[in-house]
Amino acid sequence: MSKKKDTNTEELILNAAKQVFQKKGMTGARMQEIADEAGINKAMLHYYYRSKQLLFEAVFKSAFSLLAPQLNKVINAKTSLFDKIESFTNNYISFIITHPYLPNFIIQELNRNPEFAKKLLAEKHFPNIDNFKVQVEEHIANGIIRPIKAEQLFFNIMALNIFPFVASPLLKGLTNVDDETYKKLMLERKTEVADFIINSIKVIK
Repeated sequence: MSKKKDTNTEELILNAAKQVFQKKGMTGARMQEIADEAGINKAMLHYYYRSKQLLFEAVFKSAFSLLAPQLNKVINAKTSLFDKIESFTNNYISFIITHPYLPNFIIQELNRNPEFAKKLLAEKHFPNIDNFKVQVEEHIANGIIRPIKAEQLFFNIMALNIFPFVASPLLKGLTNVDDETYKKLMLERKTEVADFIINSIKVIK
């Protein structure tokens, strides 16, 4: 076996692991299943990733490294607060529709391993909301939005965007819709969520 790791093989492993983790979760997934999904033997898989934990973190980081810079850029852009809310919602929902496993990945890992949060916070492009807080305070002072803590507003934005993906099986059952209809509803939320939040904080003159 060559000591030089092949980029294509590594990508193959990450894609296979993503599929298995999405179906089974971190606890239920088995390295042999991932090797089978990738079409390689278990020894090859362990050569690239010594443990399931390391592989899980690699899969997560590959996706998070795409999402985090986008969200950080939106949060810190020199745009109005309302434009920021619209862009954040649009970007997040578009990304999660393409990577539907990511929210559950985060929830599962935070519940299983609280120390994982520290690793997220240490990521280079982890979103920073300091500028967002200042902007919220300025909008309140200028009478553009009603008084609200920036943290609460950010929690509302995150919750309304994340929950429908985390709880999709429950919400599909409660609303009695199929997968295709649910996907259309998620696409509609790109504007529905932003409009709902903006209308809830905007001062009507």
